[in-house]
Amino acid sequence: MKIIGVLTSGGDAPGMNAAIRSVVRTSIYNQTRILGIKQGYNGLLNGEIEEMNLSSVADIIHRGGTMLRSARCDEFKTEEGLKKAINVIKIFGIDGLIVLGGDGTFKGANNLSDAGIPTICIPCTIDNDMGYTDYTIGFFTAVETVVDAISKIRDTSTSHGRANIVEVMGRECGDIALYSGLAGGAESIIVPEVEFDIDEVCRKIIQGRNRGKLHHIIALAEGIGNAYEVAKEIEEKTGAETRVTILGHIQRGGTPTAFDRIMASKMGNKAVELLLSNESGKALGIKCNELISMDLDKALNTKKEFDKNMYDIAKILSI
Repeated sequence: MKIIGVLTSGGDAPGMNAAIRSVVRTSIYNQTRILGIKQGYNGLLNGEIEEMNLSSVADIIHRGGTMLRSARCDEFKTEEGLKKAINVIKIFGIDGLIVLGGDGTFKGANNLSDAGIPTICIPCTIDNDMGYTDYTIGFFTAVETVVDAISKIRDTSTSHGRANIVEVMGRECGDIALYSGLAGGAESIIVPEVEFDIDEVCRKIIQGRNRGKLHHIIALAEGIGNAYEVAKEIEEKTGAETRVTILGHIQRGGTPTAFDRIMASKMGNKAVELLLSNESGKALGIKCNELISMDLDKALNTKKEFDKNMYDIAKILSI
C-alpha cells in the first residue's frame, strides 16, 4: 500500500475535514503517499486528483464542510462510469481508497470494492440514517445547530403567543427532529417513524394556552410532508397563529462539535490502518461507544432502528 486516495461524496457534514486531516496525517506518519480527490466521484472520473501533505490539512479540524469539496455523480452509477473510475485509479497508482459520505456514497464504494479496489468507508452524514452505526459524523453538530435555532424561535414565539413548526433535515430518518426536539424542549415532535395524531398536537397547544403558556414548538422532520399544510390545519383547529421555520442547509454548516471531531479523527486513523493491513470493503462506525468495522454489504443492509424509548420520554417530558 504505497498510495492511498481519499474523497468526500454526497451531502457535506461537519467533521468531514477532521476525518480528512486524520487520513492524511496517519498516511504520512506511515510513510504512505496520500492523494486528495476533489468533487467526489465526479472528480475521480475526471482525474481531479492532487497530492496532499501535512500543510494541506493544517487549520481545518474546526471547519465545517469539506476542503475536498463534494458533488453528485450520476455517471458513476453506470457500468461505464465504474470502469472509467477504475481506470483513473490505476492510472494514478492508487492502491486503496478511503471514502467519506452517506448511504449512496457507500453503495458506490461497495461497487469499487467488488471490482477489486481496496476501499474503506467513513460514515459522514447529518441524517444519522445508517443502521449499522449508532452515530454518523456531523449528526450531533446538526443537532446543536437545531437546538440553538429552537431557543431563538422560542423567544420570538413567546413574544407573539405563537406556535412554530421547525422543519429539520434527515430525509426519511427522524433522528435530528427527535434529538433536537428532546434537547430543545419542543412540545411536539413529528417524525416519519411514528404515526402522529394532529389532534394530539392541537390538544397540547390548547391545554398549554389554557394554563398560560405563550408558545408551542413543534420539531418536524422533513420526511413527514408539507410543514405549511400541517401549520394550516393547526391554525384551523386551535386558532393559534402558527408559523413555519425551515432551517434547511444551515444544518450542514458550522464548526463541528468536539464529539464529531473526535469520532472523525479516530475513524480517519482507523481507515488508514485497515488499508495498511490489507483490509477492504469495510465500513467504520460506532456501537456502544466503541469503534467498529463491518463488511460494507452488511452495513448497507442493516436496518435503521428508531429510538422509540427516547420518543416516548420526549412525550412524557412535554406534557
